[in-house]
Formats: sequence, structure tokens, C-alpha cells
Amino acid sequence: MAITNLTQDNFKTVIESNPFIVIDFWAQWCEPCLMFSNTFKNAALKHPDVMFCMLDTETNAEIAAYFNIEQIPCVLAIKNQIVIDGIVGVMPSQSFEESLQQWRVFDTTEINRHFSEQDA
Repeated sequence: MAITNLTQDNFKTVIESNPFIVIDFWAQWCEPCLMFSNTFKNAALKHPDVMFCMLDTETNAEIAAYFNIEQIPCVLAIKNQIVIDGIVGVMPSQSFEESLQQWRVFDTTEINRHFSEQDA
């Protein structure tokens, strides 16, 4: 699956319409970000059922600030509109694959139940 570039214009729609999203927060000037980009792109090809997105923190600073992104590269995993994990720094391919597998099986049922009860 192709990687989606997130912006202010499409962020809300992408988050609300995809059950499992992995976002790479990056910037063009960031050497570690550029090093990690191949790992991220290769993972996107291997996992077409996951929505892989990139967000340039320079051009979308408001979104990065909303998620308190202070260091890049930073990857956030979001399931059912819930941030379930975040990792800062360059990850080797194997470590990133292991994280993807853990995120894939993460169950948000109890979190969803908690917030349903809060809304009731």
C-alpha cells in the first residue's frame, strides 16, 4: 500500500476512516528521519492492511504539537482512533516489524468500554 502524506486537510478523515494507522513524524532536515524512511516504506509494502502515513513536522507543526511530538523521527500507532504506542528514534527493520506485530494484536476493547461508560 502507498504511504499517505498527512496534512491539516486530510488528517481527521484519515484517522476516522482507518482502524489501524502508523504515522511517521519526520522533517526533511532530519538525518535520522531520512535513515528510517526506507524501513518505514518497506514495512508499508509488507503490510497492506495497515494505513502507513507520514507527517512532515515542519509543514504541519500544529498536528505535531497536538501529539506532543518533540523529537523525530517519532512513530505513533493508532488503533480505532486511540494512540496505543509511540517510539522515538531510528529503529532497525526487525525492531520495527516486532512493534508492528505487537500493535496489530493490541486489543482496544477495554479502552473503548471505559470511554463508552464515561459517555453514558
